[in-house]
Amino acid sequence: MEPCATIGFATFPRHKPPAYSCPFCRLQQGQFNERNQAEDVIAVTERAYARVAPKWWPGNRGAALVIPRAHVENLYEISAEDGHAVWDLTQRVARAMRTSLDCSGTSIRQHNEPSGDQDVWHLHVHVFPRHDTDDLYRRHDQATWATPQERLPYGQALRTTLGLPTTFG
Repeated sequence: MEPCATIGFATFPRHKPPAYSCPFCRLQQGQFNERNQAEDVIAVTERAYARVAPKWWPGNRGAALVIPRAHVENLYEISAEDGHAVWDLTQRVARAMRTSLDCSGTSIRQHNEPSGDQDVWHLHVHVFPRHDTDDLYRRHDQATWATPQERLPYGQALRTTLGLPTTFG
């Protein structure tokens, strides 16, 4: 575990392992693999970006992640400006899902530290398309990794609806 970070009045431990290679930073740098493809990116703003999530739950195909462009481990460390950018883009992604993915609602969630179920050491917000009978919160152990080909049509639909840049420039 890395040394603690002092933020405001409190000190929080960092949990990323030594020599951690952040997948969200690698994606911004153009480093791709099975779980990080250029086509997964659905929107890029100055301070945040959104991508189709590579991990899906059975009733929530096409989920997305909204991520600050600056590397911050969790909610405790994010600047107000980056936090606003993430929240603004989260709202836009949720609206785009509601419009383009034939869902009847959306849910968001964000995790901090191992006890909070965080498993990628870069803050991110999950945006899920919801359906009346999806049982999202009862199916945690049923999540699977979606292939790039499975993610592609969801990314295309959301990119079209959002109409935002999709490259890191």
